[in-house]
Amino acid sequence: MTPAHRHTGGPAAGGRAPRSYTGRVSSTAGPNPYTSRPTNAEAGDQPTGLHEVEAELARRWPENKLEPSLDRIAALMDILGEPQRSYPSIHITGTNGKTSTARMVEQLLNAFELRTGRYTSPHVESVTERISLDGQPISVEKFVETYNDIEPYIRMVDERQPVALSFFEVLTAMAYAAFADAPVDVAVVEVGMGGTWDATNVIDAAVSVLTPVSLDHTKFLGTTTGQIATEKAGIIKPEALAVVAQQPLDAAEAILARSVEVGATVAREGMEFGVLGREVAVGGQVITLRGLGGAEYSDIFIPLHGEHQAHNAALALAAVEAFFGIGAAREHQLDVDKVRHAFTGVSSPGRLEVVRRSPTILLDAAHNPAGAQVAAAAVGEAFAFNRLVGVIATSGDKDVTGLLEAFEPILAEVVITENSTHRAMPVDQLAAQAVEIFGEDRVQVEPRLDDAIDAAVALAEAEGDLTGSGVLITGSVITVGEARLLLGRK
Repeated sequence: MTPAHRHTGGPAAGGRAPRSYTGRVSSTAGPNPYTSRPTNAEAGDQPTGLHEVEAELARRWPENKLEPSLDRIAALMDILGEPQRSYPSIHITGTNGKTSTARMVEQLLNAFELRTGRYTSPHVESVTERISLDGQPISVEKFVETYNDIEPYIRMVDERQPVALSFFEVLTAMAYAAFADAPVDVAVVEVGMGGTWDATNVIDAAVSVLTPVSLDHTKFLGTTTGQIATEKAGIIKPEALAVVAQQPLDAAEAILARSVEVGATVAREGMEFGVLGREVAVGGQVITLRGLGGAEYSDIFIPLHGEHQAHNAALALAAVEAFFGIGAAREHQLDVDKVRHAFTGVSSPGRLEVVRRSPTILLDAAHNPAGAQVAAAAVGEAFAFNRLVGVIATSGDKDVTGLLEAFEPILAEVVITENSTHRAMPVDQLAAQAVEIFGEDRVQVEPRLDDAIDAAVALAEAEGDLTGSGVLITGSVITVGEARLLLGRK
């Protein structure tokens, strides 16, 4: 890996009011220590396969165990030569829609012949999905090679810090190193959690994207959308541009306050850009978007369901326009044919993804009430189910009641189950909550996910009308990933 060149950003401009968007911002490109440290391989005895690297990573703190600080990742970036500063970045945070938006941004950039690196989380099936080059997950060989390249430096940082690098911090470093080594023209980076102290926040992105903020990870981020938005707005850098989705009032105020603090430019959905129209179509929807320069992009087909995906598309287009310098001061637009081509090729695995027919089986990674609400609305809009049966397995640290209440109106019955992660809510506990919302007659319990899918298919087929029946598997990204493997989806 070639060390990256160091980049220094400009100073913060405290107290300045955010400007209305006129064009591209200027850019160059109380902790608890581990009881046991990861056992790193000795020199000459490094991991040779994906499973070995995954085992090394698994010895570290998982993503739901945090010590909020950028000290460790900053120290590792420093010793690696600041690879994350060798390319410009687009940084994406928010509560829901981050991964779909990131994939749209990537597709648009690829359509304009830029080489991209994309870092997203969590993964659906394989950890290699988190690091993509030119729209494709990094190869297993490159994943292992990247880990081995930086492992000695990881060990050095571990030895010097009171808390060793976490699973997510090491993966973030691997992504930044792989992007520098490729090299990429631009990185599209999704925040893991929050923003201010998220490990990804060692980049100086000229464009920051904030998808809708709602309540999630309240233990770490705050109990109101305003508090959560304050943490997420920490990715907005001095003199950068913030592309902001429609937000709750307190979240919008928090984002505006951060923009004032650092002198950032704000582009707001519904004002500087937005969705002008949308129609449901076979396999997705056709939308019309207004870009930052005021121009319309019409007849755009996206093969994704739900109004929320149209808004994600508007965010992605505005972010890419900003990256290319299009705004109110430059009244032109991106090549419409290339934009159409890019959106036609968008995919977002595990987001109302159809994996089987007769009966239709849908996978959706909704794991909080806001995500469940938009997924439920999209199902009602895009599918004409006479009978829909849910398969639900959630994590124990989520607002399960809110999620179940959001899905209750569209599900005839639910099969409650459990995924394989240690974070899974015990099946009996989840079933008790489901009975309170659905009633005992509408709840079935199957501890194994494969048995739960079989039971749901049988329930969906009970009416005899396979064309009007369906199964929705949801509640967690882990649940969706395991179901995808069981159903043989690639």
